[in-house]
Amino acid sequence: MINPFDLTGKVAIVTGANTGLGQGIAVALAQAGARVVGVGRSPMDETERQIAARGGAFHAVTADLSTIAPLERIVEEAARWGGRVDILVNNAGLIRRADPLEFSEKDWDDVMNVNLKTAFFLSQAFARRLLAQGGGGKIINVASVLSFQGGIRIPSYTASKHGIAGLTQLLANEWAPKGINVNAIAPGYCVTNNTKAIREDPARNAAILARIPAGRWGTPEDIGGAAVFLASSASDYCHGTILVVDGGWLAR
Repeated sequence: MINPFDLTGKVAIVTGANTGLGQGIAVALAQAGARVVGVGRSPMDETERQIAARGGAFHAVTADLSTIAPLERIVEEAARWGGRVDILVNNAGLIRRADPLEFSEKDWDDVMNVNLKTAFFLSQAFARRLLAQGGGGKIINVASVLSFQGGIRIPSYTASKHGIAGLTQLLANEWAPKGINVNAIAPGYCVTNNTKAIREDPARNAAILARIPAGRWGTPEDIGGAAVFLASSASDYCHGTILVVDGGWLAR
């Protein structure tokens, strides 16, 4: 039988692949057979090392995703390296924490530019390439449990993740007839740089763990498996799906 999760021959672009969830997703896609293009501002040497150790292929593209200026270049470079593109994971994201009464315009704009604006315009550039080369493809947005909740002290992050959920469904409506699957993963509380501050706060850490039925923080590997599913033919009938991977957080 053909393995429906096999990504051999596919070329995947993963933004924010230098660490955390992006790194976990990139490694998981490579393990499933994809050649991976990592995109980010900082070096992705550790991601490349992990993929190479598993016999995979990795290509790094340096780009500042706070602006849409490099997005066409990212897609073109990925297509030149891989011969084509098949999968896009919009994972790169920022978070800024402050009381809403004190939240600055800069913290609002910085987060929205990376988390939402760039995700849309990179998806646009990627979809144009897919239509030009033919054969369809997969777009996976990284949403959050805060696509469904309000959170605390993170107004721009919460707004951006609500926006990602809506954008995922909008693009699915538009592009499903063109053979492009647009879906999202909504991670719960995971061990990443973005959650370092609250994991180190004993009261917040305890309160979060008390609500997670699984009894632990999520890991990048937990999210990587979901990404493989949404990138593979196993999810061909999924359009506009927001796959929650949260240890049961929302079930509580």
